[in-house]
Amino acid sequence: MSKGILNWTFRDVETFLKEHSFVLNHTNGSHYYYVGYVDKIMRQVCLPRHGSLSIKPRTMKGIIAQSGISKEKWFGNK
Repeated sequence: MSKGILNWTFRDVETFLKEHSFVLNHTNGSHYYYVGYVDKIMRQVCLPRHGSLSIKPRTMKGIIAQSGISKEKWFGNK
């Protein structure tokens, strides 16, 4: 079953980014910064970690935009 924009946690996004060759660059407080290459362009994604709470939809949209990975891949609509 594919996930929509809701109910993504820090662990879900972290796992997805690592599957797409992103690596942890540094942390600043509760924010984790991952870097990776998408279409030969280096991308940096800021991922907030606030326990097991779901990431808010607006924040999730920002993470998707920062990553440069298509929404179809994020939501499993291949």
